[in-house]
Amino acid sequence: MTSLLLPVAAAVAVLGIPALRRPLISSWAIGIAGKQLPTIGETERIALEAGTVWWEGDLFSGKPNWRKLTDFKVRELSEDEQEFLNGPTEKLCSMLDDFDIAQRRDLPPAVWTFIKKNKFFGMIIPKEHGGLGFSAAAHSAVVAKISSVSFTAAVTVMVPNSLGPGELLLRYGTKAQKDHYLRRLATGEEIPCFGLTEPHAGSDAANGKSFGVVAHGTHNGKKTLGIKLTFSKRYITLAPVATVVGLAFRLTDPNHLLGDADDLGITLALLPRKTKGLVIGKRHDPMGAPFQNGPVEGREVFIPMDYIIGGKPQIGNGWRMLMECLSAGRGISLPSLSVGAAQLSTRAISAYGLVREQFGLPIAKFEGVRERMADTFANTYMMNATRRLTAGAVDAGEHPSVASAIAKAYLTEGARAALNNGMDIMAGAAICKGPKNIFARIYSAIPIGITVEGANILTRSLIVFGQGAIRCHPYLQDEVAAIQGKDVAAFDKAIFGHLWHTTRNGLRAFGHAVTFGHFVSVPESLRPYRRHVQKLTRLSAAFAFAADMGLLSLGGALKRKEYLSGRYADAFAWLYLASATLKQAHDDGFIPAHKPLVDWVLTKAEYEIEQALKGVLANLPNRLAAWKARALGFPFGFHAAQPTDRQNDKVVDAVMADDGKVREALTTEIAIPDAASPGLGQLEDAYRRTVATAEARKKLTKMVRLGTVEGATLEAQLAFAVDAKLLDKTDAKALFEAHMARDEAIQVAAFSKEDHAELK
Repeated sequence: MTSLLLPVAAAVAVLGIPALRRPLISSWAIGIAGKQLPTIGETERIALEAGTVWWEGDLFSGKPNWRKLTDFKVRELSEDEQEFLNGPTEKLCSMLDDFDIAQRRDLPPAVWTFIKKNKFFGMIIPKEHGGLGFSAAAHSAVVAKISSVSFTAAVTVMVPNSLGPGELLLRYGTKAQKDHYLRRLATGEEIPCFGLTEPHAGSDAANGKSFGVVAHGTHNGKKTLGIKLTFSKRYITLAPVATVVGLAFRLTDPNHLLGDADDLGITLALLPRKTKGLVIGKRHDPMGAPFQNGPVEGREVFIPMDYIIGGKPQIGNGWRMLMECLSAGRGISLPSLSVGAAQLSTRAISAYGLVREQFGLPIAKFEGVRERMADTFANTYMMNATRRLTAGAVDAGEHPSVASAIAKAYLTEGARAALNNGMDIMAGAAICKGPKNIFARIYSAIPIGITVEGANILTRSLIVFGQGAIRCHPYLQDEVAAIQGKDVAAFDKAIFGHLWHTTRNGLRAFGHAVTFGHFVSVPESLRPYRRHVQKLTRLSAAFAFAADMGLLSLGGALKRKEYLSGRYADAFAWLYLASATLKQAHDDGFIPAHKPLVDWVLTKAEYEIEQALKGVLANLPNRLAAWKARALGFPFGFHAAQPTDRQNDKVVDAVMADDGKVREALTTEIAIPDAASPGLGQLEDAYRRTVATAEARKKLTKMVRLGTVEGATLEAQLAFAVDAKLLDKTDAKALFEAHMARDEAIQVAAFSKEDHAELK
């Protein structure tokens, strides 16, 4: 017996005592791990370290603390912010005619003036610098509302408040730069743009070809030390009208005018439009959307050193500056624009579904239409919940780089799906251009949001999971740092912590799987959705264990396995989207009428997470690792299902209810035009009239069917019913006006040959 116990005791001692383990195991293992780890350059390291880890870290842990989520307070709009939303923002929306904007290929001068005068460009600039000093929540709400009326106006407003000179100056600018620019930017006296993307380095901005060389030159008639810049940027929003241009470039000092180093790193600078040699003014035409966008170029353009954002101390820190700003900004502007698009689709198709009739019935009665409606309505709820939670994190001081990437990628895709559904449901009314078309311009422009600020293909495959795994995993970043620093003690602590973490998650995943999650503890604050919380907790553990199986078996090679990382990203993202939905339901007080929407989203999320993990395990190269992940996480297989037909019906019935409360709650972020406005305004008017006269119409229809009322047309039937005292004049008048409003709402534009030739 002693001979058997001695090897076991020795193994326990080696594994359990760090002083023995480090020289015998970890010093050897760190070399093996170092060979598996791909080389991580400085720019990649900075990108991986950018931002903060927040709630998404809980989801990655395999054991999310749901109380942490429900206790988190999302910042509400201040009185000033709400007044701005209800006042200047509503006024701006009323000034926007998107069809006219498309024809003139720009915003009207009056709109430009209004935007500048009311400081729409200065939402993120503090009041002490002349701006509005708004929260991320307010910034988000303003963009969402404008985007429901005009994509062009929304982009014009959001860009100066996103990644660009304003935010960079606030965080890194010198006092002189802040004093000179911020007030001018806030009032629109200066219009900014930022040149990052290049022809040969789109999403890979760290490897751009723009460069600067430290050199002596002449500025304002005086010889001075500065930089000669050569650059070619494209897709730069507001560039054609910008008065100040931000640039990212790699700075070199071959003559050692600043020190001993040759390569000083990526640096950022601000160039006034009048800078000699700056070529600017041409326009791109992105999908016909007429927001100002174009190239910025220059060859050996000389600028003084004080044009560097932050001055000489910030030389070489440009990449860090950009990554830190993007870690938050990516989660605000484009997700907000996407929510505006989704809410617009929800508002339009819910009205059109009642107003438009086919085969004697409103089209909302047909199951094919209802399926698309349910998808749009429920996902609109989820998207707004995600927008709200992510902006709330930013307002709480977080810079949630992974959550922001999820919001950007999955909400822009959600907007595309919502608009596709809207186009299909509104059919001919959606494909004919004209002042009454609700979807044409934003539908054609939605791919823009998909491709900018990190194309969604890259964001899904490389950022959500690639960056998420390193940032959100409790041990992985420490392992990488220890390997790069050749720190055996730190590596020993991280790797054995990682292995123990993986073991716990495997056991936890198995325990949850065999009990179907029934013994997962759920906080009282989420009791109304107890089973969903239990299922999501189970899936979080299964995801965490499957992720570790991939990380431990593939090592650094997982970075290149984009099929796998994309599927991991889908599972991770849907955990976040589902948790945002739960948070919204909780903060709203679990409104019973909203339950069909929440149930639909959570059911969909559970299915998507399972399917993503199923795809991971079917394709993980190390079949033993895949078998372990499946055996512990899904011992009984994959059984989550898509939302049922019954769930679809519950969602549509909730939104289409006569009281309109759920419909209103789903579309609070968008602008509703007046009844005379072509498009949504007229459709809303027809919808309201149709709902108001529903009972009178049923009564008339029944009388016509029974033969007590005669007439070939509605007008004749109404006259007969009034004369026979079967219907009073007030009801008859309301019915006829509702009919005329419906007829007007479904009409589409028809142009003369000459006008059509000029159509843009």
